[in-house]
Formats: sequence, structure tokens, C-alpha cells
Amino acid sequence: MCRLRTRLYHIALGVGMCLSIGACDLLEVDPTSVITSDSFWQTESDAQGGLAGMYVKLRTESVENLFIWGELRSETLESEAIVGDNYMKYRENDLSASFGPSWQGLYSVVNAANLILTKVPEITFSSEDMRKLLLAQAHAMRAYVYFTMAKIWGGVPIRTEPMEKYDAATVHKARATLEEVFTLIKDDLKDALELFPSDAFETGRNHWSKASTLALKADVYLWTARRMNGGEADFQTALKACEDIQQIGGIRLLPDFKEVFTYDNKGNDEVLMAINYKKVEASNNYFDMMHISAATLSPDIEPDILETIGAGGGLMELSPSKHLRAQYSEEDSRRDVTFLEIYKTKDGGRSYYGTMAMKCRGIVESGVRYFVDDIILYRYADVLLMKAEAKNGLKQDPTAEMEEVRQRAYGENYANHKFVNGTPEENDAAILQERLLEFATECKRWWDLVRFDKAFELVPSLVGRDNQELLYFPIPNSVLSLEPLVEPNSAWPM
Repeated sequence: MCRLRTRLYHIALGVGMCLSIGACDLLEVDPTSVITSDSFWQTESDAQGGLAGMYVKLRTESVENLFIWGELRSETLESEAIVGDNYMKYRENDLSASFGPSWQGLYSVVNAANLILTKVPEITFSSEDMRKLLLAQAHAMRAYVYFTMAKIWGGVPIRTEPMEKYDAATVHKARATLEEVFTLIKDDLKDALELFPSDAFETGRNHWSKASTLALKADVYLWTARRMNGGEADFQTALKACEDIQQIGGIRLLPDFKEVFTYDNKGNDEVLMAINYKKVEASNNYFDMMHISAATLSPDIEPDILETIGAGGGLMELSPSKHLRAQYSEEDSRRDVTFLEIYKTKDGGRSYYGTMAMKCRGIVESGVRYFVDDIILYRYADVLLMKAEAKNGLKQDPTAEMEEVRQRAYGENYANHKFVNGTPEENDAAILQERLLEFATECKRWWDLVRFDKAFELVPSLVGRDNQELLYFPIPNSVLSLEPLVEPNSAWPM
């Protein structure tokens, strides 16, 4: 099975752009020795290859872009870089259409899903359950990507048919309304959950499953409960999704927070959905931006800190901010798993050198560090805190869920950090704070701030700039130049 999956990844990479975008008909001849959409989608193995390609495309977006979109505009990061500060505009919320990642890569993932949804029903499968599983994953992926785009840009063009050749009517679309986008998202979630043939996870937990799709559903309905006047009904749907996850076996909080992110423990019982990285397949992911480089490992760094760092690697272009570090109690086990403050000692004096992130430090081979940990999209701690949020939105007591997360975090010191049920407003503040401590650097903080409507209060660069349109990213000029029917987000300069 492992050898087959490797072969399928190679097939998927080989046909990459052919499957995701399609080619223009430049010549009036049939190509020879070329894999086309029509010739590829013939067998179950082809369909598995197309599925593998869909996940490869998602991984491409996770190398850096998901981090830019989900974390960089928040208050969790600062720059202590020797090499320069390439991300200042995001942290200072000084954006424009002249820079920033586009949605083209995300639409490539959408198109891969659309191809599966269009072609798989026509292919003969050895097992109907396998056909259903592929279709369920494609619906879940399309829901995830459109949800991501809706959070980033608001209304976006809706494309549900694969682009197999250039056609202006198919390619050039205006932005749909936000309501239309969320209708598609919720329909895809419904279809996916009806199609999953079982509750099982695939090895590695790198494909959408029933559990991870339910987590996505909870996330979506919490967003619409708060941001789109979904109110009590959407909070109830989110709560039910979390409860349904808890009925599925093989899911738990790991006793040791550190073990969630250990390279040798990928696909552990806490993970619901992660993006797969392998040294031979993928480059370093975004965690290399937050780790000290080998070139800047000074011999004056205190020996115990040098030992903790081990091999250097990365650029430390970004660091967990002083503000973030101050939020952690010394008794919180998540503190040392999230960041390491580096100090130098020279001539009897101690000085601060910098801070690096400690989650997802990859592997070291022959003295070289490779940042190839999986990027976790959903884990069980997220389910517990989403459930707490949904219960609080319904004016129910979220103590049980908050206690479970905090008990792991504080261990024998939990008595000093007990959650006390308060007003809905007080509970919201506590839940948002718990999410900060639990998920720092995991691409969630910016969207948490937007969902809880706290960005203008808690992000220093946004204080006093209250304008809901600023919470969306600008649509880059690179997109606007290719899509003439797309209108820009007006809050940002061109």
C-alpha cells in the first residue's frame, strides 16, 4: 500500500497542471504521448492519483500561505531577524493589492476536487465504498478551501465545474456573495458526511475523514453563528458536530502536549486532519521561519539553551512575540513547547538574544534540520474548545471542556488555574485566551480574532481602525489582471 501511494503521488505530480487547470487548445491536432484529462480519468488507479494530486496541491498552499493568512496579521509574532523583516506589512496590517499570495493556488485545489466529483462517478470501482470515500474527500476539500477563501477575501468566484480547457465563460466569473459561498460550503459538508462509508481514519490522518469533516463543520457553523447572524441555530449545529466527533473511536487528548508535535508521532490520536510532509517529497514548511539558523548559533549562548536548540536550521525571520510569551504562566506545560527564549552569557553578563518557536522542529539528519512535520489543521483540543464556544453561545456551561484542556496544560498545578464559569462575555474571553495558548503558531489566531470580533481590540496595529472591510485581505493585482470580472476589496490601496 505504501509503495502504491508513493507511485500515485509521483503520477499526480507528473500530471499536475494538466489536471488542475487544463490546457488551451493551441493546435488543431490530437497530442501524442501527452496525459490529458480524458485519457487520465479511466481507472480506479487514475482516480487515486487524482486524489493524491489534490492533497499535493493543498500542501503547496501550506508551505507558507496558510501561515500568512491565518497567523501573521495577529499579535503573536514579531521580527528579530538578522536577515531582514519580509513580513512587516502583514504584522502592521499595512496591506495593498500590490503584494501578497493570490487565490490561484487555492483554486487549483478546488479544480482538483471538481475533477474528482465530475470524473469518479463515471469510473468503474472494485468497491462502491471506495468510490464514496473519494467523493466524500473531494466534497470536504472543496468545503475547506472555499471556507478558507471566504475568511480571507469574503465573496469569491464559485467554480464547481472542472476547467479542462480554456473557456472565458468558465474562467471569468464575478465574485459570488458571501451568502452564496457559505451555501456551497454547507452543501459540500452535508454531501461529504453522507458519503463517508465509515468512521475510519486513513493511516497518517492526512486525508479528510468523517471526524475531520465534522470538525470543519463545527468551525464553519461557529463562523456563521458569529459573523453571519446564524445565531443559536448555528451554535447548535456546531455543538452537535463536536458531540458527533466524540462518538468516534481513536480520538483523545495526548497526555503530554509535546508529543502532539513530535516528528516520530505523526498521525497520533489527537490529530484529526494534517497535511502530510515527507523529506523526499516536500520542501521545508513555514516553521523554518521561526527557528534559529545554524549560522547564528553563537558559542556565547548558554550551554543548556544550546543543548535544547540542538542543530540549527531555518532563518528565525519571525519570533513568538513578547506579548504572546507574557500570556503563559510558568506552570503551563505549553509554554516551553511553544517557544524558547535564548540568552547569551559573556564576561559574566547575561543578555537576551532572541526567541524561536519550538513546535514542529522536524528532523535532523547529518547535522541538517529539515522542517517536514505535518501541518495540523484540526486536532482534538480544537474540538473541545469549539464545543466550549458553542455551548457558551447557547448559554450553557463550558466548564467540562475547558477543564479537560487546562488539566493537560497545568498537570499537578491545575488547582491554581481552574476555569470558573462566568457570564457569556467572560467565558468568551477565557475561551479565546485558551485558544491563544493552545494553538499559537498553528495558523488559527488571526481567524480566531476575527470570529470573536476582537481584532480591533487586541491587535496593536488595528486599534482605532474599526472597519470590518479591513479584516479581509486585499485581492492581489496578479489576480485582478487575470480575472476582469473580479472587483477588488475596497478597503486597501491598489
